[in-house]
Amino acid sequence: MKQPLDPATARRRFATVTFLFWLPVGLYLPAQVLLLTERGLSLAAVAGLYAVYSATVAVMELPTGGLSDVVGRRAVLAAAGLLNVCALTALALGTTLWALAAAMLLMGAGRALSSGPAEAWYVDTVQAHSGTDAELRTGLARGGTACAAALAAGTLAGGVLPLLLGTGSGAGARLARATDGLVVPLSVPGLLAAAVSALYVVHVLSALPEPPRPAATLRSVLGGVPATVAGGTRLAVREPLLRRVLLTAAAAGAALATVELLTPGRAAGLTGAPESGAVLFAALACAGFLCTAAGSHGAPLVARWTGGSERAALASLAVSGSGLLLLGVTAAWDGTAAAVLAACAYGLVYLGLGAAGPNENDLLHRRVDGSVRATALSVQSLALQSAGALAGLVAGTLPAGPLPWLVGAVALLAGAALWAGRTNPVSAATP
Repeated sequence: MKQPLDPATARRRFATVTFLFWLPVGLYLPAQVLLLTERGLSLAAVAGLYAVYSATVAVMELPTGGLSDVVGRRAVLAAAGLLNVCALTALALGTTLWALAAAMLLMGAGRALSSGPAEAWYVDTVQAHSGTDAELRTGLARGGTACAAALAAGTLAGGVLPLLLGTGSGAGARLARATDGLVVPLSVPGLLAAAVSALYVVHVLSALPEPPRPAATLRSVLGGVPATVAGGTRLAVREPLLRRVLLTAAAAGAALATVELLTPGRAAGLTGAPESGAVLFAALACAGFLCTAAGSHGAPLVARWTGGSERAALASLAVSGSGLLLLGVTAAWDGTAAAVLAACAYGLVYLGLGAAGPNENDLLHRRVDGSVRATALSVQSLALQSAGALAGLVAGTLPAGPLPWLVGAVALLAGAALWAGRTNPVSAATP
């Protein structure tokens, strides 16, 4: 049997596969709603398509995590990439509601399949090489940095590319004529995203080796996946430290949903028009991703400064919660000073969340073993998404002003309080 990859190589490959997965997301996001409305869909229909995506992710999150623990990381990641290639191509070229709904379903399935296996592969590989006490935080931080950097780069490219094709040389018009209107400038970021997803599949299959597993049969999968999901979920619920990790993920989901819901309207209010507000929001989103990347990159340093992952999670969440609180406070007045403070506070929210994530996951991976690792990550992801959906509904019903921002701020500060005084040593646990 081949020797496991050394930690440095595993870190590089984990960062690369993370970047290649999230770059397509950044590419298609800025133009997607505009493309769908240009195809003739109403905003209500677009919202319905995104509901299909969200429901698919929620339903498949835990079963796909269990599938990765049963059949292996590489096969599940490759399947996720292939689904994304199909989904992104269909979204870029689809013209009917049913075709676009099928694309959103495929994309949701791909997102669920990808939630956890790459990180689980990295931890499995490092621990196979260096033992269960191997240093994980640096690699987890590099993965978070790669994710945020990919989203930042993709958002910029995906926003600028249609503009470049639609002006100047007229390449976009020629492309539309040559394809009878099937490919328009707004389609190009999605097609480029599909190409990057194909490259992602190639990288997964060639660069992520794993030890051989017993041959999976339909019977073993049908029996093993539910048992693995149940075991991972029980472990996450009964272990006090893992409960704190999950509750912290829920707090982060509430904060992100609050910021993403309220920032576009506030940006439009600052600029005076929806169009210019959209440009400001795109710039803020890119800045937020860069702050997340910086926070994630610095997560090991924060842990050294504070004396461990638990205290680092406390400090990082406190910084993020303070930023959201300041966003709420500055919503009460207008002016340049308020706008500058709000921009700084926005950066603090993402900087703190970026630093918290790798430290929290360092704790998680030291509490679970490889048999349920991807499942535990799926439970964490589901907690984040579910809390985000609930917080978005609550914030959306509150009157405009500081109050809606406080939904996310209170959640984050409560999440930080979970780690106050927690300095217990961490050891591995099994279901």
